[in-house]
Amino acid sequence: MATKTKLHPRNQHSEGYDFERLVAQTPELEAFTILNPSGQATIDFQNSDAVRMLNRALLKTHYDIDFWDIPAGYLCPPIPGRVDYVHYLADLLADSNNQEIPRGRHVKVLDIGTGASLVYPLTGQSEYGWHFTGVDIDAGAIKSAKQICEFNKLAITVRRQHKRENIFRGAIQPKDRFHLTMCNPPFHGSTEKANKGTQRKWANLGKGRSTKLNFGGQNAELWCPGGEIKFIARMVEQSVEFSNQCLWFTSLVSKKDNLRPLHRILKRARVTEYRVVDMAQGQKTSRFIAWTYKTKKQRSLFAKRD
Repeated sequence: MATKTKLHPRNQHSEGYDFERLVAQTPELEAFTILNPSGQATIDFQNSDAVRMLNRALLKTHYDIDFWDIPAGYLCPPIPGRVDYVHYLADLLADSNNQEIPRGRHVKVLDIGTGASLVYPLTGQSEYGWHFTGVDIDAGAIKSAKQICEFNKLAITVRRQHKRENIFRGAIQPKDRFHLTMCNPPFHGSTEKANKGTQRKWANLGKGRSTKLNFGGQNAELWCPGGEIKFIARMVEQSVEFSNQCLWFTSLVSKKDNLRPLHRILKRARVTEYRVVDMAQGQKTSRFIAWTYKTKKQRSLFAKRD
């Protein structure tokens, strides 16, 4: 078992992958299992089929997801890092609830760009019983997400966003109330930049030139005009309209250098409070920003209402 350091204390994967247990639950994983130089079981993370099979085993073993698959070419996210975001969001809610994590379906979460994998709703509903609404602009991702829900008999709401320029508009309906919104925004500003990022990744791995991504990704998942900073700026702008319907708005921020301009953008939006929450997965450091338009008293009342 390779140890995963610095994951959230409640993360089920902090001690690494128990391949014996995973293979027992998902025998198909055995065909992709290899030994690393230290003699520990692992997979070839440059093999997209192996990564997808590992995710299937992890979701079945740890999150009671009997069926999971995604179409070829769609983003296949690493589970430990993704579920870390969910656990830190639970801590954020606990701050408004006398340090007790609110659990159950009365807690509503909006996942912007839920993807074909539906990874945040699947892990979040399993860990905390929250009700998720997943939104995506890609028709193929929506079809895949709905199939996962149907096969596993999960009451997760899946909605299609039809306008690329909209984030919360069209996703949040008049009667909706959300304790949290979450998002893993597109990282790159163009197809060319996305391809260059892929080349750098493979060069760092010593694999030369390749356009293949082991974790996949469609255009809407990898890039948007202006990249991450423009996407989050638009998110902040639209969040003002829904300040009464949401307790905390949040988004992952891949580039640390984007925090300073985002701070200015949030200040102009006159948010009541703004936080940066650091997360670490092994050698990688990530973070998300969270902002709210509600006072501490209003947050406490919102958190307690069913």
